[in-house]
Amino acid sequence: MTAGGYPLRPFLPADTFALRELFAASVEELAQEDYDEDQRAAWVACAEDADAFRERLERATTLVVELEGEPAGFASLKDNSILDMLYVHPYHAGEGIGTALCNAIETIARGRGARQISVDASETAVGFFEDRNYVQTQRNSVERYGEWLATTTMVKMLQDSAGNNGEDGDDE
Repeated sequence: MTAGGYPLRPFLPADTFALRELFAASVEELAQEDYDEDQRAAWVACAEDADAFRERLERATTLVVELEGEPAGFASLKDNSILDMLYVHPYHAGEGIGTALCNAIETIARGRGARQISVDASETAVGFFEDRNYVQTQRNSVERYGEWLATTTMVKMLQDSAGNNGEDGDDE
């Protein structure tokens, strides 16, 4: 499977450690302007338990983009309508990997009958999702290891009430 020219494949348990490293690098480097050092450390700590991280990825539909044998990004669809995780390695930020992953996750959700998809976007990701026609519905403060992280719940319509594709015709 490919999206946006990037090869996509399903998550494998053997990916756990590489995706934990990618997750940590993404948070540490890409979220510096929006979250302080303690907040980023608390966010990264959510993946310290490798078994719990693997189980979270296994419970969802998780896709991985791999370039030259290394993961460049991953995304997870939870309950067929929640974009649970979307992370791109900082070396590949801005190359379209996040867009390719998001397109694939939205396509899967739509194919499984979801009328809408939601995401709790980090401050860093709000603009990305706004550009994809997600609408802000709620501001959140999430506690992680004693630190409070701001997120925004955002929703995108995938199908209208008649089940028609909710796209507005723009090429994503």
